[in-house]
Amino acid sequence: MTAGTPPSPSSLLYLNDITVSFDGFRALNALSLAIDRGEMRAIIGPNGAGKTTMMDVITGKTKADQGDAYFSGTHDLRSLDEARIANLGIGRKFQKPTVFESHTVWDNLLLALKAPRGVFSTLVASLSGAQTEKIGELLEIVHLTDAKSMLAANLSHGQKQWLEIGMLLAQDPQLLLVDEPVAGMTDAETAKTATLLREINKTRTVVVVEHDMTFVRDLDVKVTVLHEGSVLAEGSLDHVSADERVIEVYLGR
Repeated sequence: MTAGTPPSPSSLLYLNDITVSFDGFRALNALSLAIDRGEMRAIIGPNGAGKTTMMDVITGKTKADQGDAYFSGTHDLRSLDEARIANLGIGRKFQKPTVFESHTVWDNLLLALKAPRGVFSTLVASLSGAQTEKIGELLEIVHLTDAKSMLAANLSHGQKQWLEIGMLLAQDPQLLLVDEPVAGMTDAETAKTATLLREINKTRTVVVVEHDMTFVRDLDVKVTVLHEGSVLAEGSLDHVSADERVIEVYLGR
């Protein structure tokens, strides 16, 4: 990609020549990346490679010093604040789950449903059939149907991660950014999370930042390797794993 190159019609997310500096340190260095509609992409790389800063730029938390950032072809992310970007349909799942622990799983999903209502009015409002059906669908997707009446505080770490993913899905995002979703999970929870994300990817575009290579292999998607704020390699996991530069800066450590 070159400066000023317009995004492809197939690209839902388009970053071109994005540079971000903090006190002289370049967290992103002419980063270019395009994610197609309906794609799932895994982003890997050593600590300090720029993965979090990249997601901060996409969600409006950090403003790029230069470059282009477009969502759905026409929305200039550099000119929008975090709330407007979220309303466009970009959802972000941070590494540490943030759920309402004193509420049930069901009520967490209810509170997250995309509707212009406050927390209190949401809980006391009568549910429409469509809302009830939507929550039921979300529970099924995130494997929490049997836990719907449990307090979120009593869920396992993995279940809390799934609940937060469900809460993001309740907002009906087009693009889901997921940061290290399997950190701290058991092997069984990790495998279940791969299944969950593949199911979500049937209807949404998903970007997964992850360190667990077994999990990335389970996803079986295109992989982008970041290093020092730029794309170092891209392709299948087998392809990037065989790249001498990737072995040197990341996999060989």
